Amino acid sequence: MYLADSRGAAAAVVPDSGPGRRRAAVPATVLALGAVSLITDVSSEMVTAVLPLYVITGLGLSPLGFGLLDGINNGVGALVRLAGGHLADRGGRRHKAVAGLGYGLSALCKPLLLLAHSLPVISAVLAADRTGKGLRTAPRDAMISLATAPEHRGRAFGVHRAMDTTGALLGPLAAFAVLRATVDGYDAVFAVSGCVAVLGVLVLVLFVPRHVTSATSARPPAPGRPPEPERPTLRDALGLLRRPRLRRLTACATLLGLTTVSDSFLYLLLQRDADLPAHLFPLLPLGTAAVFLTLAVPLGVLADRVSRRRLFLAGHGVLLAGYGLVLSPWHGIPAVIAVLVLHGAFYAATDGVLAAATAGAVPARHQGAGQALVGTGQALARFACSLAFGAAWNLWGPHTALALTAAALAVSAVVAAFVLRSPDEVPA
Repeated sequence: MYLADSRGAAAAVVPDSGPGRRRAAVPATVLALGAVSLITDVSSEMVTAVLPLYVITGLGLSPLGFGLLDGINNGVGALVRLAGGHLADRGGRRHKAVAGLGYGLSALCKPLLLLAHSLPVISAVLAADRTGKGLRTAPRDAMISLATAPEHRGRAFGVHRAMDTTGALLGPLAAFAVLRATVDGYDAVFAVSGCVAVLGVLVLVLFVPRHVTSATSARPPAPGRPPEPERPTLRDALGLLRRPRLRRLTACATLLGLTTVSDSFLYLLLQRDADLPAHLFPLLPLGTAAVFLTLAVPLGVLADRVSRRRLFLAGHGVLLAGYGLVLSPWHGIPAVIAVLVLHGAFYAATDGVLAAATAGAVPARHQGAGQALVGTGQALARFACSLAFGAAWNLWGPHTALALTAAALAVSAVVAAFVLRSPDEVPA
């Protein structure tokens, strides 16, 4: 099997390790997890693509009500992410088992949306779905970190995110096709989404190894340092924030998350400004996903060679430029395309890059908890941003709300650049 590297050349992907064999830059475990994420994201994005119109147009909820739902998407999973990461580390690195539990729970929730016709019921179903996402995210990223040599983590996360984003690209297309082909379109979308989610769980069970060997496990401990215990305690996990680099990453991810408008709100703004027909709304995420897919691997490789910290900050600068375009007098299809390009570039420069930076800031036995700490801070911040943006939309209108958020993002980016000004450490 082959993957294109940043120069367009084909790089062979070989098994993770073996006698006399060099560990691959992109191990087979990463590809298997990427396939699981691809299939699962088709399922998730089918729902995400139609949810804003379903709750606002179909159920008549206000933007504030949708802000609550969208906040649940980002916030509830964060509350269990720490537990998922710690349980995976604590259980003798049973990352696959905890991830499988999360994927299975999300798969069970998709058909339940067929019965959800009010805000409380939809909120409960989404909370359960996001609980599954919270359980699986940190163990999955920990498996990617453990399977990959430290110098190639940016590339590995870029490949995984590219495969994940392929699902995000196909999901809205599938939702669009189902809406066009059926009478009760929303119910059909939810039913098909559930079937696809079950397929993702099966791929995880069949093709992802039960235990992932650390790329650095063969290295002897430093002189005078006793070997670390295999099962870290909860106190050990929470004590990770005493590590300066992880503390800085968590603080900056949280601060910037407070000023990151959710995708759904951004798409609603673009749809209204361009006066797009409702049935075209599910296609808006495709622009973001296509750019993310195109740039994820090249920017991951660039992060390995240059600086993950600087690329992460630059990505938020790109997002700020996108906000500026939405607020500008330039409207219409070309403006929508330009914003979606910037939005996709933002994700390519931040999502996998932040995970790779986190992997280098914590030891192998704490990969699950470390990824969870940073991800939890960012997710809770985005939850707060969704609630605040929905309330500001109700009070002052969408463009004023976005202008305030853009100003806050500019200030946050300057602060984050100061906090992260020290050079990247060599991951261990």
